[in-house]
Amino acid sequence: MTPVIAVTGVRFEARIAAGPDVTVLCGSDPIYLRASLKAALRGGASGVVSFGTAGGLAPDLGTGDVVVASAIVKDQARLFTDPVWSEAILRKVRGHHGEIASVDDPVAHAADKRTLRGRTGASAVDMESFIAASVALEHAVPFVACRVIIDPADRTLPASALAGFRRDGSSDIAAVLLALLRRPGELPDLIRVGREARTARTALAIVRSLLGQRFGLPGS
Repeated sequence: MTPVIAVTGVRFEARIAAGPDVTVLCGSDPIYLRASLKAALRGGASGVVSFGTAGGLAPDLGTGDVVVASAIVKDQARLFTDPVWSEAILRKVRGHHGEIASVDDPVAHAADKRTLRGRTGASAVDMESFIAASVALEHAVPFVACRVIIDPADRTLPASALAGFRRDGSSDIAAVLLALLRRPGELPDLIRVGREARTARTALAIVRSLLGQRFGLPGS
């Protein structure tokens, strides 16, 4: 049986996504992600799922809420997800069915989230789903996206939190600490970010358990 390929952005998402008949890719560098996904698809796959966390754009979504994408939007392009597989996921999890916007860099400020929401109408934002969707569609493989909100629409991330971001999916803790030394006033916000990250991680693990083997792909 050919595997489902799970595309994730950071390593804790990759660990949660792992399972039997699942090939996990991790990272948000566009060149790496596109090349590695194409290579994985050459070996055969039953489907591709973008799985992990996302920033909130819809004002009614909070940390831990689940978004199952109806489409992925970037600039003027809109790529639709597989409706049968998406519906199967929605039956298994209590999720919001809406569009996910994809961007090249993290959207950290609440004002930028509002602008992106107004421009796209999307419910959430991530950095991996558009690449995953476009490559899957090029290879005529079913694609879905299931993301858990980590930072809501009204949340601005502190610079110290962003300092640890690496495109290979790892975190640079030393960079976070150095940034915090320069901006000690960000400590309360950084603690809040850590608390919300734990909430999102727990929700993501629950979603993964509910989806079961092969992410609920129909016919599996």
